[in-house]
Amino acid sequence: MTLEIHPLSDALGAEVLGVNLKEPLSSDDINEIKAAFLKYHLLCLRGDPLSPKQFFDFSSHFGIPFSETTRSQWVDDLPQISRLDSTYKTEKDKPKNPKLNRRSGWHTDHSFKEFPPKATILHGHVIPTQAGHTCFCNTEKAYEDLPVDTKKRVEGLIAVHSYDTMRAPARAVKRTPEEIAETPDVEHPLIRVHDETGNKAIYFNSNRTDRIVGLERKESDLLLDQIHKHMTQKKYRYDHNWSVGDVVIWDNRCLIHSVNVDYPVGEQRIHLRTIIEGKRPSSQSI
Repeated sequence: MTLEIHPLSDALGAEVLGVNLKEPLSSDDINEIKAAFLKYHLLCLRGDPLSPKQFFDFSSHFGIPFSETTRSQWVDDLPQISRLDSTYKTEKDKPKNPKLNRRSGWHTDHSFKEFPPKATILHGHVIPTQAGHTCFCNTEKAYEDLPVDTKKRVEGLIAVHSYDTMRAPARAVKRTPEEIAETPDVEHPLIRVHDETGNKAIYFNSNRTDRIVGLERKESDLLLDQIHKHMTQKKYRYDHNWSVGDVVIWDNRCLIHSVNVDYPVGEQRIHLRTIIEGKRPSSQSI
């Protein structure tokens, strides 16, 4: 069956039809999917739930999946796959103010790492009947639309990314001493160059970006707040409403995402996740 690729929105994303991820993919299909990934930044492939091994095999086409930091989320004997259970088992589990929940903060995955992932792949296993969707914003388009004077101001700026920062809407998952040792603060350019396309994008994470190097805290906070407000406008956004079996892969180099956490108590929300190794963010043209 011939692949069909259809845009999901004007901002970003495409749906890929004609793929059965339970069967081996041809080299032509893999190359076409990879090209679409770079063009649209996000792809959705629909089907039946995959086993952890099948999910790992598909993820490996995009690079090397690396082990998750939080060991409690590892699946079976595959530390590269995490099981994300975000079910509210009781009323106390559900945040009273969704905006103060960490998952609702706009972020790019694992920017606290020296070599953050180029891509995240999420697979819907159990989905609540309402809400729980994942929202994405295109930071490449957001950079393109910055006024010329703002582009000059942010060019060359370096940001500190921490596993946790008081700027985040909520605290991060508590780490073991071993995990703390593995996650020191790192510095990344505020404007990064995509290592495959050469396009520039804003590299910002409301859960991890703590401050701009060389700026006073007040000035740094003001600039980061302005960047955040600009890049999360609706014209840069696509909201993905999950169905069981969905596999969604997105480009962490030019997208940020947020979760709608206002879903019903007692309804399971479970995903499998792989994160694909990336290069150290750079502001240098390729």
